[in-house]
Amino acid sequence: MSGHNKYSKIKHIKAKTDAQKSKIFTKFGRLITVEAKKANGNINSPGLKAVIDRAREVNMPNDTIERAIKKATADNSASMEAITYESYGYGGCAIIIEVLTDNRNKAAQEIKFILSKHGIALAGIGSATWAFTKTHEGWNANTTIPLSEEDKKKIEILTEDLEENDDVQNVFTNVE
Repeated sequence: MSGHNKYSKIKHIKAKTDAQKSKIFTKFGRLITVEAKKANGNINSPGLKAVIDRAREVNMPNDTIERAIKKATADNSASMEAITYESYGYGGCAIIIEVLTDNRNKAAQEIKFILSKHGIALAGIGSATWAFTKTHEGWNANTTIPLSEEDKKKIEILTEDLEENDDVQNVFTNVE
């Protein structure tokens, strides 16, 4: 009966929660790096301060935040790019995928691969953004599309697959 004690159960649960935290911390670390680079490391910059506050809301450790800021201010740091991909999903719903990456080509191929697994292709620039309004919090849908329960489940699965990718920051759809 190996692996059936209390410690094993706790160990597996902790590993799962640590993996989730790590993914969130990685995304916030990238955001902090980009904002710190824009602000030249000035912690009092409004953009950087807002991202740091959001990171602290998810209990990101201070040393991790400081490390991300130092990484951005170092001369040899890779430049992070914010890229927006657009697509159309099941039932004609628009999808906007925000990516933050240091390798534009790799990110594009990973997004294309995930979309192709679900039978969806990337759309041209501006083909889906017309259905949204850009705000400081993200993209808000101007119009919503009603979908069947089956299509809603497919969109949820697609969104989860996209968010599993480390480079993907946010995924927005105009589904009701």
